[in-house]
Amino acid sequence: MMQAVDIDRRRLGVNFTGEGLATVRLWAPKLEEVHIRFNNQTMPLLPEAHGYWTLTTPNLQPGDDYEFITPNGKAIPDPASLCQPYGVHGASRALDLAAFAWTDHKWVNPSQDDYIFYEIHVGTFSPQGNFQGVIEKLPHLKALGITAIELMPVAQFPGTRNWGYDGVFPYAVHTTYGGARGLQELVNRCHTLGIAVVLDVVYNHLGPEGNYFKEFGPYFTSKYKTPWGEAINFDDAHCDDVRRFFIENVLMWFRDFHIDALRLDAVHAIKDFSPVHILKAIRQEVDAFIQNHWCMHYLFVELDLNDPRYIDLVKRGGYGMDAQWADEFHHALRVTTGQERSGYYADFQGVGHLAKAYRDAYVYDGQYSEHRLKCFGIPATQQAGNKFIVFSQNHDQVGNRMHGERTSALVSFRLLKVMAGATILSPYLPLLFMGEEYGEKNPFQYFVHHGDPQLIRHVRRGRREEFAAFHTRGEAPDPQSESTFINSKLQWDRLQEDEHQALFHYYQALIELRKKHPAFHHLDRFALEVFCEKEANVLVLHRWHHSDHAWCAMNFSKSAQPVALVEDQPLLNVLDSGDAHWKGDEPSPSILHAGSFILPPESLVVYTGKYD
Repeated sequence: MMQAVDIDRRRLGVNFTGEGLATVRLWAPKLEEVHIRFNNQTMPLLPEAHGYWTLTTPNLQPGDDYEFITPNGKAIPDPASLCQPYGVHGASRALDLAAFAWTDHKWVNPSQDDYIFYEIHVGTFSPQGNFQGVIEKLPHLKALGITAIELMPVAQFPGTRNWGYDGVFPYAVHTTYGGARGLQELVNRCHTLGIAVVLDVVYNHLGPEGNYFKEFGPYFTSKYKTPWGEAINFDDAHCDDVRRFFIENVLMWFRDFHIDALRLDAVHAIKDFSPVHILKAIRQEVDAFIQNHWCMHYLFVELDLNDPRYIDLVKRGGYGMDAQWADEFHHALRVTTGQERSGYYADFQGVGHLAKAYRDAYVYDGQYSEHRLKCFGIPATQQAGNKFIVFSQNHDQVGNRMHGERTSALVSFRLLKVMAGATILSPYLPLLFMGEEYGEKNPFQYFVHHGDPQLIRHVRRGRREEFAAFHTRGEAPDPQSESTFINSKLQWDRLQEDEHQALFHYYQALIELRKKHPAFHHLDRFALEVFCEKEANVLVLHRWHHSDHAWCAMNFSKSAQPVALVEDQPLLNVLDSGDAHWKGDEPSPSILHAGSFILPPESLVVYTGKYD
């Protein structure tokens, strides 16, 4: 049985006691002996049970570089390293995470219902491409109404540019972003401004370059494969201490970096048939941490399975994750706007499926999927609205296109506003992808900076093969080229242009309406009706909270369409994408006296009223 995890302190890697001593702890059951080298001296580690090696010394200090020496004389960085100043192949550096002077003692993590996510890739978000660049843009996000930023993975990866999913040091914050201290400063500043921080972490695989885990122990299993390589060993021989490694990583982000929530990448690729699934084990340890520290932390997951077991409560037999990304909402919304139906989009049929996503969260909850060639999903009837995170675009849905086109390059300015309203006014948690709030035109393309020529060739070939089902013409941008990375940076000067500024103000108004109107603020997905006209490509979302009612009418077609609402009392127009304030030219009636009206093409309008 796995030994209990110490939720109050990090035990793996190098840690400092506060009494001038460093403790070193390494799990390396494959090694018959191991030494640590630092400051031109080499010292042996002492063996402990279950393959652990330890050392306590006053000679290793914060800021010192160190590496482990195997019996054959090979120098290897620490798998639990907090800092890799020389890259993924170089020595590790000892850090004292407790040395940071936090000033967020009064911070309270918002209710999950109040999360409005803004996804950020640190390297392309600002001109600087680091945490300081994010800090400088926080006033913009605060003005927008964002309550939580979500950082794409920051664990140390090869080179200086990467999406982050090739990380090979789960505990080390990438040096080019600003390292551990830079991330702590960013979180501290966010909390000062009332913004939560979500961190994307990868527990389903590790990157190929700089991956030295096999040198130490059976971190991987041959029982399973993932789309990205070997599966992490969560249920095979020696899995107890692999599970400990990742559970301690979860707790480190909450305890030592004050991260408010984690987004666990592609948990459907985590293979675990243990009696206690690793996600459930993480949930249990996080709950203990929450209870011990009187603070709230959330666990969100990316999940390509319509299986509510992942988000169901532990006491009901679930894994206890707080919410999941709902890709099917995105797919249905995208097809509704007339975009191509290739690849997995072929399963979606436009506005009818979008209406089902509003009603049922899962579009596929038992039906036959032509793309998957099987019946797929089960209903999520017991799951609240705050269990689902929806978006009109994200890093995957943009970056996994051949040319990385954002939605602003695929649909009209009018439809951009309709899609924004469809997402933000949904009964779910909305996520924005960086730059969408002002209609960024630069693409977000897939980029890497590997040092292994064979791996570079493999990545290039893989990108070509990936698009076989989506595209028939053209070539994907070279992932290794620096220009692909540079072309993906945000153009902040766009905000000075009238149309982009108008879109930003429209997003502000949508977020403000979501926060203030009871029908939108309360995420009761059962206090909801959806009406759609498939031929007209029109959808009406009716939501209410007690006597407060709101109707969001969306016309996705290029023609004006008749829309019928209630008839027994006037309704007030509280937000209209056709308003001149956001570069619209066909507003709907400001007060709706009759039960029907003509909704202009590619437009969205919200009417509100009170009913006893």
